[in-house]
Amino acid sequence: MTTLTTTPDGTAARRSVPPSSRNAPARTPRQGGTVLAIPALVWYLVFMVGPLLAIFVIAALHWPGMLQPVSFAGLDNVRTVWDDPMFWDAVQNTAVQLAVALPVMIVCSYMLGYYVAQRPPGHRLLRYLLFIPGLISTPAKAMVLYAALSPDGLVNGALQSVGLGSLTDAWLASPSTALACLIALDVWSGIGFTAVLFAARLSSVPDELGEAAQLDGAGHWRTMWTVHFPVIRDYVGVVTMLQFLWTLFGSAQNVLLLTQGGPGTSSTTLSFLVYQKAFIAADLGYSQTVGVFLFLVGLVGLLAIRRVFRQTY
Repeated sequence: MTTLTTTPDGTAARRSVPPSSRNAPARTPRQGGTVLAIPALVWYLVFMVGPLLAIFVIAALHWPGMLQPVSFAGLDNVRTVWDDPMFWDAVQNTAVQLAVALPVMIVCSYMLGYYVAQRPPGHRLLRYLLFIPGLISTPAKAMVLYAALSPDGLVNGALQSVGLGSLTDAWLASPSTALACLIALDVWSGIGFTAVLFAARLSSVPDELGEAAQLDGAGHWRTMWTVHFPVIRDYVGVVTMLQFLWTLFGSAQNVLLLTQGGPGTSSTTLSFLVYQKAFIAADLGYSQTVGVFLFLVGLVGLLAIRRVFRQTY
C-alpha cells in the first residue's frame, strides 16, 4: 500500500506504508496455565473431596471404635439417629443458636462497622480494639467466660453488690441459661472481627453517596440502611455465610470447654454431638450420620443465605 506525501520542496512523492497491524492475525494465548493448577487440584481431591466422601461411607457402617471390626449397617444408623431424643435436642439447640446469634451478630457488627467507617475520633484505635477478641484463643475466651459466670464469679458478685442477690445463678450449670451463655460467647467473640470486615468494605463506598443522601435530608440511620446497605448487600451475604458456618461447625469447642453438653442435653449442639459420639461413645457410624446431616444443613443454609442477600439490580 502506497500514499502520496509532500516533500520540503513542494513536490509529491510516493511512500509505501506497511499493512495495518489490525489486519494481522490475532495471537492466541497459550493454554499452558492449566498445568500449574494440577497440584492444587490434586490437593483438593485428596484432602477435601476424599474426607467428604469418607463421611458418607462411614455413615453406612457399624464401627464401634477405631480398632474394632467394621460391618455394613446400611440405613440402620439413620434410623438410630432419627429415634434418638438426644439428636433432636441437639437440632433444637443448634436452631436456637443460629436463630439468635447470627442476626444479632450481623446487625450489630454492621452498625458498628458503619460507625467506624465514618472515621470518628480514635477510629484507628477502635479498629484494633474490636479485633482483639479475634486474636484470643478459644480456651482463653472460654476461661474468661467461666470466670465471669461461675457461681462465685464476676456476674454474681456484681449482682450481690447492688442488692440483687436473688438473681444470682450457676449460669453455666443451669438448664435454662447454659445455652444462652454459649450464644453470648459466640456473639462476643465474633462481633468485633465482623465489624472490622464491614468497616473495611464500607470504607470503599464513595463518600458522595452518603453526602448526597444527607443533603436530601436523610440522617445517619436512613443513610446506613437505605444507601450503604444495598451497595454492599452481596458482601453482607458473604460475611453471613462465614459466620453461619463458624457457628454451625465451630460450636463444639465452646461446648466441650464450658458445659460438656449439659446439664443433660440442654447445651448439646450438632457439632458437639458428632464429637461426643465419635470420641466418647466410640460410635463412629452414628457420629458420621450426624455429620452428614450437619453437612446438608450447612449446604442448604448457604444456598438460602445466598438467595436472600443476592443483588436485586
